[in-house]
Parts: sequence; structure tokens; C-alpha cells
Amino acid sequence: MQIWRMHPDGSALTQVTGDDQGNWFAHPAPGNDKVLILSYDADVFDHPRDCHVRLRLMDMDGGNLTTLFALFGGQGTINVPNWRADGEEFAYVRYASVDGAAAD
Repeated sequence: MQIWRMHPDGSALTQVTGDDQGNWFAHPAPGNDKVLILSYDADVFDHPRDCHVRLRLMDMDGGNLTTLFALFGGQGTINVPNWRADGEEFAYVRYASVDGAAAD
């Protein structure tokens, strides 16, 4: 599970991530300079919900990959366009336990 990019016509296929984590759900910021991704532990298959994940930010070319924070989430954490129009903030879903407390 890694992030790739390509031109709209399908040419210039380029792998952007290649570390030991499962990287999913690339969400480019407005202006296309940064990408927000969801990363799972290497042993996680597919994109399940209810597990520990990391929200990471990187340059469009994969450089400067930084973990912003870890949380309990998974599928549904960043599934929709989630950047503010100016690209300065984004929204995400952090799961909670049954009693409403954070589940990390």
C-alpha cells in the first residue's frame, strides 16, 4: 500500500511513498504543494477501521514526509475532500470509544 502519481492520461507513473508503512488516501492540498495521507502499520492489509493510524503530510513529490500525529481511526478518517480552501487546515475523524472518550 503505497502512494503513486501519474499524469491525467496515465503516463509518467511515479511511486511517491515507499517506506515500511501502508500509505493510503492521498489528499492534495489546494495548490497541489502538499499531500495529506493516512498510514497504517506494515502488517495491516487493506484499509480497515478501528485501528491505530498516523496522519502524515508530505510534499507532492514525497519529500519532507512528516507524521503529524497518531490516532485511533482507520477507514473513514480522511475519506472525503477535507482541506480548507486556502490549504492551511484540514478536517479528519478521530474515533471515540463507546463512553465517548478518545480511544487511543
